[in-house]
Amino acid sequence: MDFRTVPTICSYCGCGCGMLLEVLDGTVISTLPMKTHPVSQGSLCIKGWNIHEFINSDQRLKHPLVRKNGQQVQATWDEALDAAAQGLRRIVDQHGPDAVAILASAKVTNEENFLLNKFSRAAIGTNNIDHCARL
Repeated sequence: MDFRTVPTICSYCGCGCGMLLEVLDGTVISTLPMKTHPVSQGSLCIKGWNIHEFINSDQRLKHPLVRKNGQQVQATWDEALDAAAQGLRRIVDQHGPDAVAILASAKVTNEENFLLNKFSRAAIGTNNIDHCARL
């Protein structure tokens, strides 16, 4: 039996709470708060306490999917990104850039949200961008 506790940062929001994942034989089985972490100081919200549950879910997507002939089929990352870019381009060409809206995330860094802001305004040409800080 191989049991380890792995220190990590919660991925649910931008707070950056410290946590310990309990791993048994390569499977994450539980979450504990990191008492010495400077941000969370031994506390976790309900989402943090249960973050381990989605890791091994059989409903979790593990590969990109694209729609071909009305069916979702497994694709490579390059195929999936090309399909997304083509779909976005088609919408902008047919309906204009304001037909697109961007929803930024509290789960990424400020720098990544800044880049998404620049992408929406400079590359797509829309001001329709919002942030989902409400968890």
